[in-house]
Amino acid sequence: MARKVTVLHHDNCFDGAASATVFTAFYLSAVDPHGRFKYRGVHHRTGNPFEPGWFDGDVNAVLDFRYTIDSRLTWWFDHHASAFASAEERTHFDDDRSGRKFYDPDSRSCTKFIARVAKERFGWEPGALQDLIDWADLIDGAQFPNAQFAVELREPALRIMSVIEANRDRDFIPGLIEALGSESIDRVAQRPDVRRRFEALRAKHELAIESVRARAKETDGVVIYDL
Repeated sequence: MARKVTVLHHDNCFDGAASATVFTAFYLSAVDPHGRFKYRGVHHRTGNPFEPGWFDGDVNAVLDFRYTIDSRLTWWFDHHASAFASAEERTHFDDDRSGRKFYDPDSRSCTKFIARVAKERFGWEPGALQDLIDWADLIDGAQFPNAQFAVELREPALRIMSVIEANRDRDFIPGLIEALGSESIDRVAQRPDVRRRFEALRAKHELAIESVRARAKETDGVVIYDL
């Protein structure tokens, strides 16, 4: 019987979506090939960011997001310094012996962290997903070769990043997570729903660039923006 796997991931974040894609591939390959996946993006907020009804799977995973002591949490991966909101949560994690909850604040991205743990602990190989893993690590770690590379958004992965960050449609990112697991980044960036969203964003992005060019002045390596 197929088990329902609910994945809660950092919303409006390329690394959050990529983490969900990589975790799904790892789980289906190394844990249970019959898992049925459901995705929900989660935002940071004051207090508990998790609604009680969100942990509704036979298996529940939280990725690229803070820890919870909820007993229904099955898998957890994160790399943020803010992963634990209290000493109680940190102690709860330290006492866990499930072998399915992992934390590394030195990892630049959660996606690459998941891939590393999946390989070292479970023998999983990423195959074609290595490109997605590398891009997630570059983007979340801000490892761009220069500012122009990041601002011009010429690379398909950066276009997908922009669309994810601006998204307000709850039904869109789950489909994108699935697409990233079966198609190349280039093909996903060319999907009509992705292209339509990016073109709408690009017009505003280019206006912002021109505004900065017109009002910014550089003096001794310092850029001053005149409002």
